[in-house]
Amino acid sequence: MNTAKFELHPDLKRDAIPIGEFHLSLVMLMNDQAYPWFVLVPMLGGLRDTCDLSEEQHAIFWAESFRFGRGLMNAYQGDKLNVASLGNITPQLHVHHVVRYKRDAAWPAPIWGKHPMKAYERSQIRIVREKLEQADISGLVLFEGIRTNES
Repeated sequence: MNTAKFELHPDLKRDAIPIGEFHLSLVMLMNDQAYPWFVLVPMLGGLRDTCDLSEEQHAIFWAESFRFGRGLMNAYQGDKLNVASLGNITPQLHVHHVVRYKRDAAWPAPIWGKHPMKAYERSQIRIVREKLEQADISGLVLFEGIRTNES
């Protein structure tokens, strides 16, 4: 049994904005306005891969991912939803959910390293939050206000 305390990896603290949570997962908005790009991070310590979850946690996590992905596609009407867990650089288990459009800056290539990240402005973060709120994603509790790296 894993008893490590949950602590967010410094890379995720630096590059993403906490926006809400499910029962198991922290939902973060990657701070790059080029794409609707989010990560789900299970709020358990010491996880590197999905196989580090118990069977029950695994089922809960992927159910949250499914509901979140469906809500994102309803909210953003993308051409494709990319869901990926890489962790080659940031070892903490986190799963990317990226809404892609045939017109986006990196299409059809992966988004990683394609262009420098361009941070959201506070007003844009509010719009993202409103989109998620309107999507009414089952089990997602959005945080009040905006928590940026500066605040």
